[in-house]
Amino acid sequence: MLARIGVEPTGDAFNSISLEPGTGRPLNPMINAGAIAAASLVAGRSDEDRFHRILSTFSIYAGRQLGIDQVVYESERDTGHRNRAIGHMLRNFDILGEHPDGPLDVYFRQCSIAVDCQALSVMGATLANGGVNPITGERAVKGDTVPDMLSVMTTCGMSDYAGSWVYWVGMPAKSGVGGGILAVLPGQLGIAVFSPPLDERGNSVRGVAVCKELSREFHLHFLRTARASRSAVRAAYDIAAVRSKRVRTEAERRVLSEEGRRARVFELHGDLAFSAVESAVAQVVECSAEQPILDLTRVTAIDDAAAVMLLDLVVALGESGKSLFLVHGSDQSRLLRHLQENLTDERRRWLHVFPELDLALERAEDQLLSARGSFVAGSAAISLADHELCRGLDADGVAHLARLAKHCSFATGEMILRKGDRAGAFYLLVAGKVSVTIDLPSGRRQRVSTLSTGMTFGELAILNDAPRSADVRADGPTECFARSIEDFRTLGKTRPGVKLVVLENLLRNASQTASRLTQEIAALAL
Repeated sequence: MLARIGVEPTGDAFNSISLEPGTGRPLNPMINAGAIAAASLVAGRSDEDRFHRILSTFSIYAGRQLGIDQVVYESERDTGHRNRAIGHMLRNFDILGEHPDGPLDVYFRQCSIAVDCQALSVMGATLANGGVNPITGERAVKGDTVPDMLSVMTTCGMSDYAGSWVYWVGMPAKSGVGGGILAVLPGQLGIAVFSPPLDERGNSVRGVAVCKELSREFHLHFLRTARASRSAVRAAYDIAAVRSKRVRTEAERRVLSEEGRRARVFELHGDLAFSAVESAVAQVVECSAEQPILDLTRVTAIDDAAAVMLLDLVVALGESGKSLFLVHGSDQSRLLRHLQENLTDERRRWLHVFPELDLALERAEDQLLSARGSFVAGSAAISLADHELCRGLDADGVAHLARLAKHCSFATGEMILRKGDRAGAFYLLVAGKVSVTIDLPSGRRQRVSTLSTGMTFGELAILNDAPRSADVRADGPTECFARSIEDFRTLGKTRPGVKLVVLENLLRNASQTASRLTQEIAALAL
């Protein structure tokens, strides 16, 4: 393509006959001569094939099926004498390898594709999103090609107004003599403006004015945006402040409060280029935490230079006796493949990959507890008397609860409670672990909490008769005592002292949960 079409601005009008001396190449694809040459290069067995390839591609950009305005096409075809002259000059220099009538007809029809302002803005957003339509998720163009397109739009898209446009607006753009302007701010947004009255250069008068105002009001100039290196780290906190969804015993919570600063989370976001990653890597290296956790789930793109720096970070941490916990997003397989392929088998132990931050936090907590020689809840069975809910009860009170409770056993993965079911009992865990989960609109299952031996679930039914609000599954072989809600409510008449102790224990657990959530909100709001 570059052998037939250049990428230099002309400083001339869009319909100028600007051909490179000696080669006859159009100076860029944004003027008519370059667009005609580009139409001739589209793959297809016929002119009809070529045009339908163009139309289907534009439809992917717009997110809906497009068509042509037949009246506009016939006018272009019947009055486009200057364009026909350009076509014959291109054929004279062998830029067109065939008779110009075919490529010209494809070009005339391409110029007649009908879009409204909304569709044009979606096209811009598709380019801003690396070539993927942000509404349909369908890819219109390879991501590696988008920077090339935006570069030419920046220097040539507004024809002989290109310099002033970059100065005042500062976004890659393309104007059309129909009165439309398409502007793109990479990684952020697309803008379309339609207003037919044109200035002497063929650009929409109001369209230019509106884009100037938008750029000024919202600081959209691509050379005046905040430095990525300042904003790459969205949040940084240690696990003394923010914990996993694994609910811990009081002893474990105490250890994590004391030792939690040894594991620190760095949440990154946005597009990661060299400057952004350099700043984030420096923070990870300079922190005193023994277990750094890098969360990339909000990262939208990672370029090759950033991937190399993340690999260097893994090696640097590994050689200093540390490992990196990396939480990845759903579309970061390329980065993971790069890291795995460039780490030897021995060095791969320096990198631990997780699909969710919650799982990385839980692993880090387990490591801290293990390093302190602390018992991790859920690893051994207990009696009902040792359960947290029975704290403060005498032997007679425990025996009374045991007589009215039903012993239950559940296999790994077995559903214990289902969302929407009637709440008839609450459960005291005496062996194993269970996870409380909800189903998200996306179809993904989200863990709300994981409870271990000595904990309670389903207890909100004591306060109201609402249906179950989440699912509860056994994470392994699990033993519980189930206590009927109705029986517990009558306990106030038969054994009020027992009921009071149990309610105090439930209130203490609720207070600890509220305190932990408040602490997490404060940490994440920094």
